[in-house]
Amino acid sequence: MIQKLFKKIKEYNTIIIHRHTRPDLDALGSQRGLALAIKETYPKKNIYMVGDMSSRYAFLGEMDEIEDSIYQDALVIICDVAVQALVSDTRYTLAKEVFVIDHHKNPSDITDHVICDPTKVACAELITEMLLEEKFKLSKEAATALFGGIVTDSGRFQYGETTGKTLAIAGKLLDLGADKEFIYKNLYTESLKDRQLKNWFAARFETTKHGVAYLKNGAEIFDQFDVDFFTVSRGMVGVMAGIKEIPIWCNFTYDSANNKVVGEFRSRELSIVHIAKKYGGGGHDLACGATVESFEEADLVIQDFDRLLMESC
Repeated sequence: MIQKLFKKIKEYNTIIIHRHTRPDLDALGSQRGLALAIKETYPKKNIYMVGDMSSRYAFLGEMDEIEDSIYQDALVIICDVAVQALVSDTRYTLAKEVFVIDHHKNPSDITDHVICDPTKVACAELITEMLLEEKFKLSKEAATALFGGIVTDSGRFQYGETTGKTLAIAGKLLDLGADKEFIYKNLYTESLKDRQLKNWFAARFETTKHGVAYLKNGAEIFDQFDVDFFTVSRGMVGVMAGIKEIPIWCNFTYDSANNKVVGEFRSRELSIVHIAKKYGGGGHDLACGATVESFEEADLVIQDFDRLLMESC
């Protein structure tokens, strides 16, 4: 399938890169790194990046605004997601052909043209490996975007899916000029206001009998603080990490746009992705999520995590 994709990249004059909604840096880094690499290798092709943007990662660059008509004879490549419900910008359905590149454990309901490797800690790792094998040009900007995706999805190379090959690929990106200082400065230097916000959330999480930590963030959070959804949902799950007595932690946030509750789940050692899948979600063994109908259903998820810890003792 990889060879088929690169054959199509060579054939098409217009290529549009999508990824999942409410993007993290792996989604954005994969999207931008791939788009830039194609453009640098084939300068005459029309390459576009589309989708919603998070102010958290705006430093990486802007998206393109394109007309529906551009999709008519285009190839679409969707990065870091394999399910229709999570793709940002549904116009990918207008394209002539669609490919998916992903590293999650969810089967695709988008297309049969899927390249997926769940052993990769980041979609950016998989894309970098493919681009290097196909001898695509990688500029400093492309290498920086891909490096950022690997850094974040690996938890700065701490997560269990990180391998020696992950480090080797990251090293090759650094050799190509990836600006690690630019990535680290934008990711890990925060304002006093942001640090105080994290401290506020860190002081209010609760725990279950067997050590599941959880936050439940209702609509009032967004009235109390001037923050976007991503800052609370993905941004605050980490305030419960790194605590000896807490092997599993989760963050549930009300999504007013869809009238649902979005859950972010993390684990230090035990695989929890099967619980995420039980509630219609998915992801990685130790980092996954699911969207549920209510905070009452979120309580059921928490109970399942607590039961898992009890049974593992």
